Amino acid sequence: MVDLISRELCITDATITSDREVFSLYEGVRINYSEKQVTQAEFHIVPVSLLFESNVRSQQPECFSWYGMKAFFASPGNDLPFDIFAAIFFLVSRYEEYLPFEPDRFGCFPHTASIAWREGFLQEPLVNNWLMQLEVLLKKKFPAAIFRRKNFTFIPTYDIDMMYAYRYKGLKRNTGGFFRSILRKEYSSAFQRLNVLRGEEKDPYDAYEWLDALHLYCRVNPVYFFLVAQQQKGYDRNIPTDTRPFQELIHYYAATHKVGLHPSWQSSIAATDEIIKEEKEWMEAVADLSITKSRQHYIKLNLPGTYERLYRCGIRQDFSMGYGSINGFRASMASSYYWFNLTTNSATDLMLYPFCFMDANSYYEQKHTPQQAYTELMRFYAAVKKVRGCFITIWHNNFLGSDPMYREWKDLYEIFMKEDAYWDAG
Repeated sequence: MVDLISRELCITDATITSDREVFSLYEGVRINYSEKQVTQAEFHIVPVSLLFESNVRSQQPECFSWYGMKAFFASPGNDLPFDIFAAIFFLVSRYEEYLPFEPDRFGCFPHTASIAWREGFLQEPLVNNWLMQLEVLLKKKFPAAIFRRKNFTFIPTYDIDMMYAYRYKGLKRNTGGFFRSILRKEYSSAFQRLNVLRGEEKDPYDAYEWLDALHLYCRVNPVYFFLVAQQQKGYDRNIPTDTRPFQELIHYYAATHKVGLHPSWQSSIAATDEIIKEEKEWMEAVADLSITKSRQHYIKLNLPGTYERLYRCGIRQDFSMGYGSINGFRASMASSYYWFNLTTNSATDLMLYPFCFMDANSYYEQKHTPQQAYTELMRFYAAVKKVRGCFITIWHNNFLGSDPMYREWKDLYEIFMKEDAYWDAG
């Protein structure tokens, strides 16, 4: 918590002390996190019991309004009417996901079970908003204190679930796909497949050169996550990993951009670490570098098991903190932070990068039109920019290629990148 608060408020020399004399003599910002006042010149926060507990137990947070924002864990402090530290910890640790819940169809924590959904703040980076208001109050109490300004950042990320729609899939899959299209009377799709395979038309999922040009123009540094399942079945439908063009594209992006592993569905439901280790080692060999970034396929995230497995396998930066069912702020946070394992009651050096917008959520789950999706995207962008957070989006290459089904989605992304993200890059 000290690290998170310090980084968000841009304080480099924060320390914790239980010595009253040391606290009283300190000349900078003094936050008293205890039941009783120590000095007149302090910012007093009366704690609830949460941060002093070592076990996870049922919590019943009751929300109230604070500066127009939802808050909970009320406490009778003179400077703050709630335990902001406990409330932040509850949200960013995903405390409620360690408690019993009815899983969704993918076996994950449903967004409808979250306090953020129930209380109507899922669409807000509430933790960042709290901390901005806390900074305002601290400046009033300590006018001489200097808080350095954080910078807003934007990280476009891409999940490459299926590198190509038709190319390099092999005779069996392409033949089956062709006749399925004929049986469904999807003749345009069937003939498109033939044209692509004959080299007369570009594969509709091939968005890579277009993305390279877009990133260069907008001066942004993307992260690509590749699905490299060794067996293509179920939700894992990538082209065979022994295909040379598949390996070459991964090697190219590893040499020119940041890349990460997109652990297969099979690896996420496996009883052991064997599958994900195999995928990570394969990708490291092809990329010719150590892979330390990841994002779960289908956002298959279960706490603490998923993060424990990733950590054991050498992942130190994960981009899965968000929902695969709705856009918004799963941890109510728009900044990176270190994962705290509630089961072992221990801090880790696994850095989490929350995302708030994914194309697939808008299209498949929320049934948005491109115009509605753009409105939501811009609302999130403005909210994160206001708190000087890190805005992370997820797009899939099939939305950004030449498939007519997604033409307007590609257009909206290009408009966003060139007319909005462009001006904040650098």
